[in-house]
Amino acid sequence: MAKDFYGELQLGILGGGQLGRMLIQEAINFNVNIHILDPDKNAPCRNLCNRFVHGALNDFDTVYAFGKGLDMVTIEIEKVNVDALEKLEEEGVLVYPQSRIIRLIQDKGLQKQFFKQNDIPTAPFQLISSKESLANAAIPLPYIQKLRRDGYDGKGVKKIINESDIQAAFEAPSLIEQWIDFEKELAIIVSRNDDGEVATFPCVEMEFNPEVNLVEFLISPSTLPFEIQQRAELLAKKIAEDLQIVGLLAVELFLTRDGQLLVNELAPRPHNSGHQSIEGNFTSQFAQHLRAIFNLPAGNTATRTNAVMVNLLGEAGHDGLARYEGIEEVLAMEGVYLHLYGKKYTKPFRKMGHVCIVNEDREVAINTAREVQQTIKVIT
Repeated sequence: MAKDFYGELQLGILGGGQLGRMLIQEAINFNVNIHILDPDKNAPCRNLCNRFVHGALNDFDTVYAFGKGLDMVTIEIEKVNVDALEKLEEEGVLVYPQSRIIRLIQDKGLQKQFFKQNDIPTAPFQLISSKESLANAAIPLPYIQKLRRDGYDGKGVKKIINESDIQAAFEAPSLIEQWIDFEKELAIIVSRNDDGEVATFPCVEMEFNPEVNLVEFLISPSTLPFEIQQRAELLAKKIAEDLQIVGLLAVELFLTRDGQLLVNELAPRPHNSGHQSIEGNFTSQFAQHLRAIFNLPAGNTATRTNAVMVNLLGEAGHDGLARYEGIEEVLAMEGVYLHLYGKKYTKPFRKMGHVCIVNEDREVAINTAREVQQTIKVIT
């Protein structure tokens, strides 16, 4: 880099939600100047950065104007204008992760083709151009249909169980993939800097809210056999190196009942599956992302202790100004750390915060997390 990260370097973040907010919390320790672009004038980062710009992330002129004059741009969400990022790169602005990687990951079909071309195990899939083509699908029922673009947090995914479900299938370009009878969903966070140093966080186990397919419960570290965890870490490293990414990459995997590991999806940024690292690991995922994009040595990713993360989701049937029930009760519990995201309004299943529970006894941490999950509620 032309400038020291702790001096006059100007870092832009596309997106001012909770991930940007937690990046800023780490960036303060690095004495970094942060600029934020977000379409929500009340975004969680609006009062925490050096400069906040209200504007669309998918508009070429807005993203280009925001990035021009900055030294470096990173993202907290993939749904951004990649053409503008490419032009910024051509003009000397450092963009991490690189625009070509964001373009690849924006399209789940390209992601799947990347897996196939690089011998990365994933569920059998087929690219679909329209709902009508499902009638002649090569993947047998049941299967999962995913929109190629713009799906996130469980949106853009449909379960096609039988032929009658095809009537409600997505009409837009999509992919279908074989229904996987998995035992667990796992995640690995991996970092890579410009010097090529790669580091992984220990594997974590995830539980999803079945209604909206959001991570609801995360346990770190995994207690799966060492051999399975090692395979997961090697897969994550391979993907980071095949991509030549600079920054952080979240790798979501299925562990099948017969012991296979299949890569599900990638996210080239800090991720919900790494939030527990703030309290549970020696280096948080947010500090690691900054280390990677500033080409600094990777931090120690080892776990300090058992950590369980619970997402705080807006309650069903509640839409409006957010209120939180049960905060005093959960903060009276041992080893409980509360993170509220600064979102003024709640709606059903919106991510409003998370709670991390740490304890040297894994079962105590899990039981406390279950109690937290039942006690704290986001309502109107």
